[in-house]
Amino acid sequence: MSRIQLTFARLKSARRLALIPYICVGHPDLASTAPIATALIDAGADILELGVPFSDPLADGPVIQRATHHALSHGTTPPDCLRIAQTIRADHPETPLLFMGYYNPILRFGVDAYAQACARADIDGLIVPDLPLEESSELLSACRAQGLDLIPLVAPTSSDERIAAMVEQASGFVYCVSVVGITGARQDLAADVPSLVQKIRRHTTLPVAIGFGISQPEHLSRIAPFADGAVVGSALVDTIARAPSGQAPAQAAHFLTSLRKGL
Repeated sequence: MSRIQLTFARLKSARRLALIPYICVGHPDLASTAPIATALIDAGADILELGVPFSDPLADGPVIQRATHHALSHGTTPPDCLRIAQTIRADHPETPLLFMGYYNPILRFGVDAYAQACARADIDGLIVPDLPLEESSELLSACRAQGLDLIPLVAPTSSDERIAAMVEQASGFVYCVSVVGITGARQDLAADVPSLVQKIRRHTTLPVAIGFGISQPEHLSRIAPFADGAVVGSALVDTIARAPSGQAPAQAAHFLTSLRKGL
């Protein structure tokens, strides 16, 4: 079994959600990224999502946009992200690591070369939010050849037919987008999230993780009865951005510890 499969199986036995924090590589700087990752894992992160900065992060709201632009302005590149991932992996051999990034840098890097580089860095899976199903075959084949999971994003607007087609090709887990729109912390989650998860489960036995808007312990408590995981991004990235110099790892860990009260 893969690290992702093992993690979800273990947490299912414990009847607990997988907590999946997102951080942007290179934010607030490259030197801080691995210490932030370690602090989050030590604070209870079950899977870690590493954002590969891109100049047009169309699925992301203003908080993550600012983080990615900040990382790019400091010269962060995909090779830097691979190097940081290797550093994190060396210290945390059991924690699943994901790359969340857009398709243009993958295409520029070379699809097969990118999958091979991710495998060498011991990345477990990829999330590519701007890659439509109809254009995903090349990356899907490259990921399968390297043992990487290609994790789909299912939106509230997805039809039953499209959900079935998306999850048929999926592995690892399904990322359920809780709202129509971009990432960002929200006070309340959409009322129709349970029904969307139910639609997804009609077509797959893969775990379902919910993202976009998760920011409070109460959100975890609310989704725990019907979901397998929760992705938290913008609220955490904002916490890191606001942290005093040198305090980002501690602030990130404190945020995650507080969020885990909802588990």
